[in-house]
Amino acid sequence: MAERLAAIDVGTNTVLLLVAERADGALVPLLERAEITRLGRGVDATGRLDPAAIAETAAVVGDYARAARALGVERFACVATSAARDAANGGAFFEAVRLEAGLDATVISGDEEARLVYESAWRDFGAAGTPLAVLDVGGGSTEFTFGDAPEPRGRTSLQVGAVRLTERHVRADPVSAGELAALRDAAREALRPLAAMRRPPGGRLVGVAGTVTTLSAVAQALPVYDAARVHGAPLALAEVEALVARLAALPVAARAALPGMEPKRADVILAGALVVAEAMRATAFDRLTVSDRGVRWGLLHDLAAR
Repeated sequence: MAERLAAIDVGTNTVLLLVAERADGALVPLLERAEITRLGRGVDATGRLDPAAIAETAAVVGDYARAARALGVERFACVATSAARDAANGGAFFEAVRLEAGLDATVISGDEEARLVYESAWRDFGAAGTPLAVLDVGGGSTEFTFGDAPEPRGRTSLQVGAVRLTERHVRADPVSAGELAALRDAAREALRPLAAMRRPPGGRLVGVAGTVTTLSAVAQALPVYDAARVHGAPLALAEVEALVARLAALPVAARAALPGMEPKRADVILAGALVVAEAMRATAFDRLTVSDRGVRWGLLHDLAAR
C-alpha cells in the first residue's frame, strides 16, 4: 500500500484534518474533516486558553488521530496557529494533545503559516512569472503572501481575525450601526500595512480558509457544502460587500440558517467578511479565487518531501 500521511491544523476557530496517500508523486486526499471548537475564545481579552476549549479541541485532535491511524497513517504533522501563539498557557494545550492523541503538536509562527498557505495555493493556481497573492483570514490573525514562483517573495502576518474582531466590537444581535462601523474601521486600520503590497499588473489573488469558503458557499446558496463548487470559484469585492450588508442586517440565528452557512461560524462571519473586503481594498484587488485548501495541504506537501 502507498504511504499515507496526515496533517492536523489547529486554528483559533477550527480544527482541520487531511489524510492523503502518495500516488505517482501526487497527494490524493482520502479523508478531510473540520470541526469548529474555537480554541481561541477569550484569548484576546485574557491572554490565556480557556480550559474547556483546550479539552474540547484536544478531544477532536484525538478523534482525528484515531481516524487517521485506522487508515494506516504512521506519519503526522500537527500544528497550532494564532490562539496557541498568543496564549500564555499554550503548553497546557500541547500536553492535552499528547495525552488525547499521542502527538507532539507544535506552534508555528505567522510567517510559517503564510508560507504553508502560499505553497498550497501555488500548487493549485500558480504559474511561473505570473504574480500570485494569497490572503488567509483566520480567527485570530490574517496572513498575506505574494510571489511569482513556488517560493514566496514576501509575506506578513497581522493580528486581526474574525474571532478577535467580533470579541472586541460586537455586543448587539443583530449588530448595531455603530458596531458595524467599528468593525470596519478596526479591520481597515489593522490591514493598513497591506497597502505596500498592492496588486501588480496581471496579479491574481487567492483567498484561503473558512471565512472565504463560507462566503463563497453562501454566495452560491449551497444547500450542502461542496468543496468541488467552492474550490476555484471566483468571488468579487462587490459580492463580499453585498454579503456584509446582508449579514449585518440579520441576527446570528438567521445567519446560521442561510444556505451555505456553517452554523458555528455565524456569529463571527460578518467580521471575517469585513477583513476580506478591507484586505482586497487595501491591495487593490477587485476579485479573488477561492481555495478550499490551506495550511494542512502545505504541511502535507512538506511532510511528503521529508
